[in-house]
Amino acid sequence: MLLRHSHTSPFVRKVTVLLHETGLDDRVEIETIDGWSEPSALTGQNPLSMVPTLVTDDDQVLYDSPVICEYLDQMHAGQRMIPNDDMRWTVLREQALGDGILDCAVLIFVECRKRPQALSWDWWLDLKRRAITRSLDQLEQQTDVLGDRVDLGTITLAVALSYLDLRGAVGEWRAERPHLADWHAAFSARPSMLATQPPTR
Repeated sequence: MLLRHSHTSPFVRKVTVLLHETGLDDRVEIETIDGWSEPSALTGQNPLSMVPTLVTDDDQVLYDSPVICEYLDQMHAGQRMIPNDDMRWTVLREQALGDGILDCAVLIFVECRKRPQALSWDWWLDLKRRAITRSLDQLEQQTDVLGDRVDLGTITLAVALSYLDLRGAVGEWRAERPHLADWHAAFSARPSMLATQPPTR
């Protein structure tokens, strides 16, 4: 399989953490590509010109990290990252919350780093930061549910929190959320997270 990849994309990192946790990392070739430049190698397979994009062994092209993660979760013999029991909807809700945090953080990054400063929209930035803040506050109250689970929900949330650190989307988030900070520190020490750390830029 081939995974089209960007080193700083949190959605790619979500996929690569899952690859490590399921033991599938040695079955996937990683190819770094810049979706912002709309390269034909990517747009010919994914018209959105976005990563992650996965080319399977039978030449199917899959994109959007939830789709790729669900596909990969069928490819290994270990514990399912998306369970089929009563925890399924909890895990999928956590994935949705983590992806939503990431969507907001990426939009903040684009507004602050890509858009000309004269056109920056403070109302939009504040809207997205409030959404992230509410999400973090809710997670602080739910760390007992996160526990020591390793699944697609907790992977997505851990990657989202790490991306907030990388891009500084809401500044220092740990001070008022000690339980969430402790949970993130423990999860970030996993080999899968250490092996997929993005460059600090």
